[in-house]
Amino acid sequence: MSSSSQLTFGPPDSQWIYDRVSRTYDLSRRDLDGSSPPQASQSIALTQGPADTSIVIAPAATALVVIDMQNFFLHPSCRAHPTGLEAVEPLLKTIAHCRRTGVQVIWLNWGLTEDDLAKMPAGVLRGFAKAVIAAGDASGNEANKNEEEEKVIQSLPAVVAKSGLGVDLGDGKGRCLVAGEWNTQLYEPLADVVDDGKDIHCAKNRMSGLWCEAQPLWEHLTTRSTKTTTLLFAGVNTDQCVLGTLTDAYNAGWDCVLVEDCCATTTKGAKEVCSANVGNNYGFVIDSRTFTAA
Repeated sequence: MSSSSQLTFGPPDSQWIYDRVSRTYDLSRRDLDGSSPPQASQSIALTQGPADTSIVIAPAATALVVIDMQNFFLHPSCRAHPTGLEAVEPLLKTIAHCRRTGVQVIWLNWGLTEDDLAKMPAGVLRGFAKAVIAAGDASGNEANKNEEEEKVIQSLPAVVAKSGLGVDLGDGKGRCLVAGEWNTQLYEPLADVVDDGKDIHCAKNRMSGLWCEAQPLWEHLTTRSTKTTTLLFAGVNTDQCVLGTLTDAYNAGWDCVLVEDCCATTTKGAKEVCSANVGNNYGFVIDSRTFTAA
C-alpha cells in the first residue's frame, strides 16, 4: 500500500515503511496506529544503493552476527588474511556501539562435533580439502604429482596444506574447525571484548549458520524474548560464510544489513560484488562509520 509520501512493504504485523521525502526505510516495526509505545530507534546512512538513503532500526530487535572471526581464518600462524585483519578494528568499534545502544552481539563460528563430521556432505568436505586434492593421487604415488601441483602445495601455509575438516593441524592448533580447539577460538583481539554475560555464542556446521531450523542461531533468534527482526552481518569470508548466512536469513524473512568494512575475503573483487548484490537485492549496506555516527 502507499500514500503520497510513504510506501509499506510486508505483512501488517511486520512492515517496512519507506518515506519518499526523507528517503528512509523504517525497519523498526513501529505501530502505525499508535496503539503501542514506540521502540527506541536509530537512523543509519547507507553506503551502497541510491544516494542519501537511510534505514531506521530498533536496537532492541536487532543483532550483530559476527561470523568466523576465528584463529583458523585470521591468525598469522594459520594463514595470511590481511583484509580480515583490517576488518578487526572497525568491528571493535561496531561492537562497542552495539553495547551502548542495546544491539545483541552474536558470535557465529565453525564448531564441529564428531556427529557433524560423520554426516558432512561431500561437497562441504571437498571445499576444505583443496590442498589434499592438489597434492596428487590419494594413494600417495609421487609419480602422479606434477610440478604445478607441487608448487601449489609449497606455496600454502603449513596449516592450510594439512587442512581438511577434522584433521589435526599440528603445533597445538588442534583439529580443523572442531569445537573446543585452539583454531576454532575467536581471534584474540575479539576474544578480549566478549561479554560472557550478554553475548551469544552459536556454533555452525556449514557455510551458513541458518541453513536449517535446527541450527543454534535459528533457535536463538526465534526463541529470544524480544523478537529479533534485523540482523547486521560482519566477518569472514564475505563471499562465503557471511553471504551464505545472510542469504538464508533473507529467504527466511529477517532484515539483512551488511556492515561492509567489518567484512573481508581473500577472493579478489568478491567483496565488492557481494556488497552490490546485498545493497540491490538482499537488504542494505552500511559501514562502521555510518553505524557509529548514528
